[in-house]
Parts: sequence; structure tokens; C-alpha cells
Amino acid sequence: MRRKLVAGNWKMHGSHTTNAELLSGIIGSGPYGCDVAVCVPFPYLSETAVTLARSQIRWGAQDCSKHEQGAYTGEVSVGMLVEFGCRYVIVGHSERRQFHAEGDQLVADKAKAALSRGVTPIVCVGETLAQREAGETESVVKRQLSAVIHTLGHCAGEMVVAYEPVWAIGTGRTATPEQAQAVHALLRAQLRAATPQADAMKILYGGSVKPDNASTLFGQADIDGGLIGGASLKASDFVAICRAAG
Repeated sequence: MRRKLVAGNWKMHGSHTTNAELLSGIIGSGPYGCDVAVCVPFPYLSETAVTLARSQIRWGAQDCSKHEQGAYTGEVSVGMLVEFGCRYVIVGHSERRQFHAEGDQLVADKAKAALSRGVTPIVCVGETLAQREAGETESVVKRQLSAVIHTLGHCAGEMVVAYEPVWAIGTGRTATPEQAQAVHALLRAQLRAATPQADAMKILYGGSVKPDNASTLFGQADIDGGLIGGASLKASDFVAICRAAG
């Protein structure tokens, strides 16, 4: 059985005070029966690393550059993330695709850069409401994942995949467990065709996961945890979701 992973995505939230309170609440409620991680804004990686160093909780970043170094003002390389002990990095989040025009190949290149330095990429795929209503969910998520599989080659089995229906992110709307499972099963089948590690890989669900729906979502055969947005900013909610996964 795959051990579940719950990863919090703080997005552009946080302060020294609120971070300390949040992390204290998460640490103090452990241990957990699943893997737990928080992906925080770049400026808070140092304090997060210090705070979590003696805990079972891992930490990561919300994005990275595909480049190792160079004249790329404002970019952050995976090598820099490694120096802060990052275990994970989110790549291809729908907000990066939407607001920063990140395409499938750039996402794939970022995932490759992460794995080259031993950091696990959490690769996000997902469709918009218009695409779902047009019956394009399958073609969209398969196209997005295919680019990463092709670029990673034999290393494809080392990533974590996160299915995040764009229409359910921060909207309060959530895919039904059956809708989510159907897409997760599709992604699992695509991975099976690409790597012998597919059945051991984690596929997370991200899209308005809350304490009251987490258990049902995580009970689906191919949902191996969650990429948690808003609910990761409140310790009690995040802890409850971790408990549901454990």
C-alpha cells in the first residue's frame, strides 16, 4: 500500500509570526501516519528549515528555475533550494500556468532540473472549467503529463503527480470523489505505460480539500494524499487533513 502524502501549499501567504504559530501547531500535533510537507514562499525557507529540522515534517518550495545559474534575475535555482534542505518543489501549478504563461515543456524542464539535484518535483496537471465542460479533461491532463514523462525518461517514476482541477482551486467547489478518482485512474494508467514504478508513485488531489471531505477523497483507490492550499494555512484544518490521510 502506498503511504500517503499531504503537502501544504502556502502560496503567497505568511509572515514571521503567523509562520511560527502555524508550524508550531503542526509539529505539536504529530506524529502522523502519513508523509507531511509544507511548500513555503522562498523568503521563509530558512526559518522553516530551522523550525522543522528535528521534526518528521518535510519542506519545499513552490517553484524553481529550469536553469542551474546565470543571468536570470528573480529566478531561484534548484541548487539554491538544496542548500535550504528542500525535499520537494511544486512545478506546473495552475496559477503558474495561468498567470506566468508556463507551458508544458517548461514545466517538464523544471521537473528534470529538480530531479537532477535530488529534489522531488510535485508536478501539477489539471483542466479548467471550460475544458471540463467541453469534454477535454482527458486530453488536457494526458498532454500535460506526457510532456513530463517524455522529458524525464527513465526517471519519470521519481516524481509526485498532483491532479488539481483548476475549477476547484480556491472556489469552494470540489470534484466528487468519483470524478477525482476517474482522473487519477487515467493518470495511473498513463504512468503504467511509461514506467514500472507507476503503482508505487503518489498521485495527489488538489482542489479545495477540507477536513470534512478529506477522508472520502483519500479513500479512493488512486488518490494518495493531497496538495492543500487554503486549508494548509490553518493548523487545525491541516492537521485534520493529515489525520484523514493517516
